[in-house]
Amino acid sequence: MAIGKRATAEFFGTFWLVFGGCGAALFAAGVPNVGIGYAGVALAFGLTVLTMVYAVGQISGGHFNPAVSVGLVVGKRFPASDLAWYIIAQVIGAICAAGVLYVIASGLVNFDVHTGFASNGYAEHSPQGYSLLACFVAETVLTAFFLIVIMGATDNRAPKGFAPIAIGLCLTLIHLVCIPVTNTSVNPARSTGQAIFAGGWALQQLWMFWVAPIVGGALGGGLYSALFGE
Repeated sequence: MAIGKRATAEFFGTFWLVFGGCGAALFAAGVPNVGIGYAGVALAFGLTVLTMVYAVGQISGGHFNPAVSVGLVVGKRFPASDLAWYIIAQVIGAICAAGVLYVIASGLVNFDVHTGFASNGYAEHSPQGYSLLACFVAETVLTAFFLIVIMGATDNRAPKGFAPIAIGLCLTLIHLVCIPVTNTSVNPARSTGQAIFAGGWALQQLWMFWVAPIVGGALGGGLYSALFGE
C-alpha cells in the first residue's frame, strides 16, 4: 500500500491514542467521587490502541508510536526506508490531538495549561517525585517489554486476530505501573504533543521521553528478533 495511505493511518491512530488517553487523564481522572483515577486512565490508553489497531492496523501495521516503529525496524519487521514518514505522521497526529484537547480544556474557567496538561516528567515533575534515573529505567524497560509483546503477538506463529487485544492490554499494564513514575510515556509522539502546549519544564524534560523509549524500543525489538525470531 502507498506510503501516503499508511502514514495517514498512523496520523489517525496516534491522534486517537493521545486524544483518548490524555483526554481521560485531563477530563475524567480527577473528578471528585466519580473520577476514573490511574486505573481508568491506564485502561483508556489501552483501549485507544486496541480499537485503532483493529481499525487501521491492516493499513499501516498500527504503530502509533516512534519507539514502536524503531523497534520494529531493529527487529526486522519494518523497512527503515519508511521510518521517517511514520514518525512524522505520528508526531503530527499527537500535536493535533493535543491541540484539540487544549481547545476543550480551555473551556474550563480555571484551566492552566502550565500545571501539566497530562505531560510527562521526572524528578520534581514526576507525579510521585521519582528521580531522573528511576524514570529513565522505567521508560526504557517498559518500552522494551512493549516491543516484545508486539513482536510476539504479531509473529506468524501466534494465534491470528488477537494481537490488538494483547497489545492494548500490555499498554494498560504499562500505564498501571508507570503513571505514578512519569505519567507514562513509552511513546515520544504522545509526550511531544502535550509538551508543546504545556511548554516550560515539559519541553525541557522532553528529551528523556524520546531517548528512553527509543532505546527501550530498539532493545525490545532486537532481543525478540535475536532470541525468538524464525
